[in-house]
Amino acid sequence: MFELRCTVRNCGLALSPVEGGLRCEKRHHFDRAREGYYSLSQPQDRKSKQPGDADAAVLARLRWLQRGHAAGLIDALRPWAAARSDCSNSRAIDLGCGEGTFGPALFGDSPGSYCGIDLSKKAIKLAARGWPEATWVWANADRSLPVADGSVSCVLSLFGRRPVTEIARVLTEDGMLIVAVPGEEDLIELRVHVQQSGQRRSRWEKVVDEMAVAGLKPIEHRVWQEQVDLDSEAIADAMAMTYRGVRFSQNARVQTATAMPVTLAADLMLFGR
Repeated sequence: MFELRCTVRNCGLALSPVEGGLRCEKRHHFDRAREGYYSLSQPQDRKSKQPGDADAAVLARLRWLQRGHAAGLIDALRPWAAARSDCSNSRAIDLGCGEGTFGPALFGDSPGSYCGIDLSKKAIKLAARGWPEATWVWANADRSLPVADGSVSCVLSLFGRRPVTEIARVLTEDGMLIVAVPGEEDLIELRVHVQQSGQRRSRWEKVVDEMAVAGLKPIEHRVWQEQVDLDSEAIADAMAMTYRGVRFSQNARVQTATAMPVTLAADLMLFGR
């Protein structure tokens, strides 16, 4: 099992398996849900009635991924994920792992050294059911990461939050960070149609600046891009799984998008110390 640590404020002690869950030496106990994930979330992480992504967004993303639209992205990331074997240990954590598609695709050969973290209970339930051999944690990865200092060789952040200080804390000296953010051309055709504007914004340079503050240096930057033909259902899911699709004023324009070729794009970055 992946080694985790207590998330109670000012504790941080190692967690050990006990009947029904995990416990630290101070006897802080965390349940293991029947779906197989560990509940390490704290009250301050659950200020809303439904923390994390909405269920509708989670299910839309699941349908999107089941159509195979991330296959090329996974192929582009796989060499970096495989390189973790050259590090001092092979542990990997996936921040904002969602419903768990990328974990088994990139780290399927070593489920015992993989841990996915997400604040959406719907997403983490789906992830735990789909790959029960791995470790899944319901927690807020935006705050503190429930792993020990210098204990992780690979941190994965795909289109999610990036707690820079915490990432630097948990990485081994020879560890790596893999980041993906939407590319300038990502869903450009849909954005033009729905938002009636096609503004292109580069995000990756900002990520490089963020990581530099914590001493993480860019090793490689790649652009992944391909075009796919989407029908009306896929278009609706593409908008529902992003924050672009929530504005009520745009719903009517989403409904008029029956089918079109759409560009998928991402900036992929590999960092080290």
